[in-house]
Amino acid sequence: MTHHQVLIVGCGTAGLAVAKRLVRESPGLDVAIIEPAETQEIQRLWTMVGSGVVRPEHAQRDRAPTIPDGVIWIHDSVKTLNPGGNSVVTASGENISYDYLVAAPGVQTNWNEVAGLRDSVGKNGVCSIYSHETATATWEVIRNFQQGVALFTQPAGMLKCMTCSQQMCYLADEEFRRRGVRDQTRMIFISGESQLFPIQQYCGLLEKVMVEKGIEAHFRTELIEIRPETKEAVFRNVDSGEVSTLRFDMLHVPPPMGPLDIFANSLLADQNGWIDVDRHTLQHVRFPNVFGIGDAANLPTIRSEAASEHQAPVLVSNLVALMERRPLTAKYDGFTGRPIVTGYGQLLRADFDYGKLPCAGSVVELRNLTQPPKPPEKPAD
Repeated sequence: MTHHQVLIVGCGTAGLAVAKRLVRESPGLDVAIIEPAETQEIQRLWTMVGSGVVRPEHAQRDRAPTIPDGVIWIHDSVKTLNPGGNSVVTASGENISYDYLVAAPGVQTNWNEVAGLRDSVGKNGVCSIYSHETATATWEVIRNFQQGVALFTQPAGMLKCMTCSQQMCYLADEEFRRRGVRDQTRMIFISGESQLFPIQQYCGLLEKVMVEKGIEAHFRTELIEIRPETKEAVFRNVDSGEVSTLRFDMLHVPPPMGPLDIFANSLLADQNGWIDVDRHTLQHVRFPNVFGIGDAANLPTIRSEAASEHQAPVLVSNLVALMERRPLTAKYDGFTGRPIVTGYGQLLRADFDYGKLPCAGSVVELRNLTQPPKPPEKPAD
């Protein structure tokens, strides 16, 4: 059995932020990260890939240079969690024990929860920016679209980069106008949620954007099936259960998401499968030597890169305090942020905390950051 003082599961934004801060604040600490992937997806750029602004290779980077010196990288994935025994078993069969565990595994995309989605995405006008491969196909669909129904969906529940489909809708609208096909296009945004954004001040601004662009918006309605041969999308009303069908010429779909099975079926999970932590200290509610961070934690705020970056210093401060037998005094206030692109060169910055009010200094207005550029015919270097 291998042993480490601190074992971090997952090397995305959250896990990496914890590792960097730990080795900086506690030199000599034995820290290891379990992460199987050799490359890291820069997910915040997927929207830009899908809208032709960023080349796909720029939304991906080698993982090795990002891991701080002094941190051991275990090229493996977790197969079994044993928080009662302070250990994990990896997919290769290695048994690793720890003094402290930081769970930052992220979430999984459940492509199969929408019938026909996995086999359709990337062809037949169906696209999604929620993977490295399909983000490129999204731009191809948008730049070659000529007329008809352009449909953009959003599932209810947890969704990383939750406004991405909405952003793709806005950017597609501008590209269609640039090429003179917008008048021949019916644009529809259909969400399983009850509104465009959970904070009313920002929601009102986004509603104005939808109206100004002439985009239809429908809520409490979820995509449940795609029929690629007839280009039909099947929806179910979240409240009534009523099923309806809509034909499309283009369909952008974020897949439903949820906790990784290995964590959802472990003792670390709450009743919904998320890592069960105190929302302020980020310490697990039943296993004191375990902390959770990022998309997989059951924190009542929107998952975002900004949220993870604000959680990391709190987690590290409390973890070090626990090691030194001091009270856990650092508190995460729920800060999260979403830069919402509403057009080429136009951005709404939405920052808020557990109080669900815009944070001081955040932008509660739409700003033209630059003059909207002419979108490239091919993704720019």
